[in-house]
Amino acid sequence: MFSHAAVATLNDLEMQVYHCVIKNRDAVMYMTIRELADAAGVSTTTVLRFCRKLNCEGYSEFRVRFKLYLEQNEPPQPKFGASEIISFFKSVNNDEFDGLLDRAVDIILSSERIIFVGAGTSGALAKYGARFFSNVGKFSNHIDDPYFPVTNDMAKNALAIVLSVSGETEEILRFASQFSLHHCKVLSITSHEHSRLTKLADFNLSWHISQTRIGGVYDVTTQVPVIYILEALGRKLANKIG
Repeated sequence: MFSHAAVATLNDLEMQVYHCVIKNRDAVMYMTIRELADAAGVSTTTVLRFCRKLNCEGYSEFRVRFKLYLEQNEPPQPKFGASEIISFFKSVNNDEFDGLLDRAVDIILSSERIIFVGAGTSGALAKYGARFFSNVGKFSNHIDDPYFPVTNDMAKNALAIVLSVSGETEEILRFASQFSLHHCKVLSITSHEHSRLTKLADFNLSWHISQTRIGGVYDVTTQVPVIYILEALGRKLANKIG
């Protein structure tokens, strides 16, 4: 029901409905459309658009199909947020997402240099990605300073793999723009399909987990999907290189 293709079509407001449904899976089938809209902080019109993007005629059909989905496909869900991670893995466990990974690997293989880019937590993952790719035989560097100078020499025949949860961090957007201006391909990995970073990139791999901040400032969003994507790409690379 929540395929990667369907979730990727949701805009920001519809994603709020999606995350609300995932977090309140046991109560959703008993909610009215108004109650779900209020819980998600959106309008009933947004809920209806969300339903239609999941190939449901309306909210009533969505509730019926969602109940069947839980009964037929959902194992008992552990607490403490594991349900969202399980939902992510289900959304990418298909041929469509596997095909996206294959396309990304082809871009990586055609590039002479791989440069991982990120800031903050994404910077730490950029370092991890560079080491993982180097381990499998594709030497890579990482940059965790968004003010690092981008030159023609470093960007020549290179691919910048840019990591960002929101895809809206100004410093990262500026950095990605610099790579593009120097004719360097950009592959973005972000949780927002319609972010500005996605629009700047030549190719994008998206993951869908609700963003979590402490005090509205400190981002503690799980990075499990990013690690999975990096390792999946690395293993596919190893198979093709070997």
